[in-house]
Amino acid sequence: MDTLNKLSATEAAAAIAAGKLKSEPLVAACIERIRQRENDVQAWAHINPELALMQSRECDRQQPRTRLHGIPVGVKDVIDTADMPTEYGSPIYRDNQPKCDAACVAQVRDLGGVVLGKTVSTEFATRHPGKTCNPRNLAHTPGGSSSGSAAAVADCMVPLAFGTQTTSSIIRPAAYCGVVGYKPTFNVINRAGLKFLSDSLDTIGVLARTVPDAALIVEELSGSPATSFDVVPDLKPRIGFCRTPYWHQADRATQKALERAVPRLQQSGARVTEVELDGEFARLVEVQVTISSFEIYRALGYERTRFPDLISETLMGRILGGGRVTRAQYEEAHAVARRCRARLDDTYRDYDALLAPSAIGEAPKGLASTGDPVFGSSWTVLHGPAVTVPAFTGPGGLPLGAQLAGPRGHDSRTLLCAEWVRRALAE
Repeated sequence: MDTLNKLSATEAAAAIAAGKLKSEPLVAACIERIRQRENDVQAWAHINPELALMQSRECDRQQPRTRLHGIPVGVKDVIDTADMPTEYGSPIYRDNQPKCDAACVAQVRDLGGVVLGKTVSTEFATRHPGKTCNPRNLAHTPGGSSSGSAAAVADCMVPLAFGTQTTSSIIRPAAYCGVVGYKPTFNVINRAGLKFLSDSLDTIGVLARTVPDAALIVEELSGSPATSFDVVPDLKPRIGFCRTPYWHQADRATQKALERAVPRLQQSGARVTEVELDGEFARLVEVQVTISSFEIYRALGYERTRFPDLISETLMGRILGGGRVTRAQYEEAHAVARRCRARLDDTYRDYDALLAPSAIGEAPKGLASTGDPVFGSSWTVLHGPAVTVPAFTGPGGLPLGAQLAGPRGHDSRTLLCAEWVRRALAE
């Protein structure tokens, strides 16, 4: 019982399918872990143990139909749930109770999954932090905005949890907490019932402890074929080492870790060469800010005009900045993004995935900031899949991630490359 919460989703699914495990003891073990650790980690915005156990008992009365059957899932608190409050990380929506589930939540239930609870989000999934601490070191940020999801998965409170990414809100907290973060190709997971910030960028993804776990839930939700990770040992991936135009912002420990990884990957059988994304790629952080700011100003129009005193200074400054972005600037930013996507499509003809930093370094000390999102912004704008895997340890003893980015629509290939890299660097 005390180790069931440490099972990966893939392990638990196999045991449930074989009749060796029931959902109820699995969910109960997760609830017990939350009871033991939540006062310290503060990963959950809402948890109803009896409701979760009731769902698990219903699962146990049915025959498994999918790989998600009986598996507990955390839901980031910017995604609507019909039976639990959804507060979007804001006092404006305290005790807000949606009338229906978001599409992805409804799918989890339909596929036999158990909605364990709501994980903490930063304010409207932006950068004003919530209450969550990094379980690897409670004095450090877990990152954001999917802070609760990353922390809950890292601390073995739940095997899977939804995250969302507009800038770097899956990749960065995954790197900081030492778990797998998977941002799928844009709009692979249906976004109905997500509190939108930026319709052009918002992406629902997942935090998990293994790459196959991350693949499992996204494939079940999207109807994609299951990726066979049995082929990983035989892969000889073509990897582009992409420092990105923002390499100088990474700390020396991150730079050294990735540079030293290149010969290790080559020795394990990969073809690794350097890829430079120059020209307009250097504008993509600016492009992300322009597009998201323009759209956030409009998406949060109700909150901005009706409840300005309940919005943090950090977010209000960003909202008002979005009001100064002109339509012409917004359309030009989209044009740059389209041109960069087309150029990147050409680049990917020679590579299976690109290797890049996940964050500028280890999780910063303190909870007043969620860290710098610079190494997620470009990949979000480019709309392709991105996966971060825990690959290194920083000088402070905290995790450092390696990010693998792939071409749009080629999520399975990107996931296989990420798992190959993880294994190669673990040897």
